[in-house]
Amino acid sequence: MRILIVEDDREAANYLVKALKEAGHVAEHAADGDDGAHAAATGGFDVVVMDRMLPKRDGLSIVQEMRARGDETPVLVLSALGQVDDRVDGLKAGGDDYLAKPYAISELLARVEALARRRRPGEVETSYRVGDLVLDRLSHTVTRGGEEIVLQPREFRLLEYLMKNAGQVVTRTMLLENVWDYHFDPQTNVIDVHMSRLRAKIDKGQAKPLLHTVRGAGYMVREGLK
Repeated sequence: MRILIVEDDREAANYLVKALKEAGHVAEHAADGDDGAHAAATGGFDVVVMDRMLPKRDGLSIVQEMRARGDETPVLVLSALGQVDDRVDGLKAGGDDYLAKPYAISELLARVEALARRRRPGEVETSYRVGDLVLDRLSHTVTRGGEEIVLQPREFRLLEYLMKNAGQVVTRTMLLENVWDYHFDPQTNVIDVHMSRLRAKIDKGQAKPLLHTVRGAGYMVREGLK
């Protein structure tokens, strides 16, 4: 894999680059926010490891910029800020995973490899349909009743996982582990926030809602529920 490391701590960056190379990956390093933003914009990376607090530009602003231009490269956010709210902020900005410092290099490597695996397209189904809602994994589009619905990368992955398990209850833990690849404090509201936004885009103005909350259990995509 080709991995971009955006980290201003030179010693930590050198250690991380060395570890990634020993694991068989190609690692490139940017030492501040400006260089990191420029490197990310060139594309071609399988995963970006982004320090949150950087000179010149904040790491989360770079992630937001990536998502705004449609760059879906998985991003692992690193930060000395490890509280639940800090992690939620990182995810809301468009990060795919969040790792608090100090971290074990073995865990970071595992997370990077998990992000890369999740990005690879499936070998069987390339699209999902529930009623008049269609998600195409190849063109990365979602339509309902023939009308295209524009989703943010995280919203797309959330809907993709729900539709993959259509008709089944999907728990909060399942979503956190499969959409975010992270074990969160069960009290975090990150799923509620994303589900609310997704429901507004998918079901608003529709006679038959497709996204349902199963009280005390989780969520479900299905026709015919009230």
